[in-house]
Parts: sequence; structure tokens; C-alpha cells
Amino acid sequence: MTDTDLATSPKAGTGEPDVPQVVFACIRNGGRSVISRVLTEHYAGGHVRALSAGTQPGEHIHAEVAEVLEKLGLDTSGEQPKLLTHDTIATSTMAITLGCGEECPYVPGVKYIDWPVADPGGQDEATVRAIIADIDGRVRDLLIELVPDITLPASVLQQG
Repeated sequence: MTDTDLATSPKAGTGEPDVPQVVFACIRNGGRSVISRVLTEHYAGGHVRALSAGTQPGEHIHAEVAEVLEKLGLDTSGEQPKLLTHDTIATSTMAITLGCGEECPYVPGVKYIDWPVADPGGQDEATVRAIIADIDGRVRDLLIELVPDITLPASVLQQG
């Protein structure tokens, strides 16, 4: 089954198109995976569901990440690190690790990708913005791959 098939296969018995789900995984689930989830949800407009989780989730997301995302107009108030489980991956179309050495549970049929992305934790605003820009481009490309007919809004980087 191709990514396009995954994006358009009907839900069992409903005849409605299935919405792909992507889980972004990083060990502490406080920076890269949160950025990826928030950007995906923002751009996808309901065409893709995004989750983020980690195998050793921290107590909260990185303050510097929340601050820059908020300046870009993205709400992080509901973001809380979550534990990555086998079930989280099993219900997803794709699992994306973010260059953090994350060891995700393996689930047959789920596509795994690693994005080598720098860690924004403890970084200055300019560095966090550069990391967000890197992830922003990757997320936009991913959405076009998963939902080829999607119309993406302008990048949040043009606004902030």
C-alpha cells in the first residue's frame, strides 16, 4: 500500500476516507516532537492527525520552544509530554523520530522515518527559530506527500 493509498483508504464499513495519523517521537517529548506536532496540526486543517510522545517524557515542554511557537501564533498551552506506547504507534500511519536516538517500538505496517533535527532545548531564540524553520519545511513536504491535493496555508515563519 502506498502513502497515497494510506491517505485515501476508506474507514472500515463507513465509506469515508481515512485520515492518516503521524506520531512524532523524541525521547523527552519537550521540543522537536512538539514543534512537529503543532506545525502538522496547524497546516493539515484536519486532513492529518498528529501526535507527539517520548519514551522518557519530561515534566513539561521546553519553555524556549513554547515561547517561539507562541510568537509565531501557535498555541502550546495544551502541550504536555506524553509516553510513547506500542498502541500509539500501532494506531498511526507513520512514526517519525527526530534525530534523538529514540528507540520506538516496532509495529509491522507502520512507516518509520528519522528526521535528523537539532535539539532546541536550552538554545537561544535565533537557534530555536532555525530549528522550527527546518521542521516547518519537513512538515510541509510530509503533508503534500500524505495528502497530495492539500492546499497549505502560508508558512507561520512568514508571519512571525
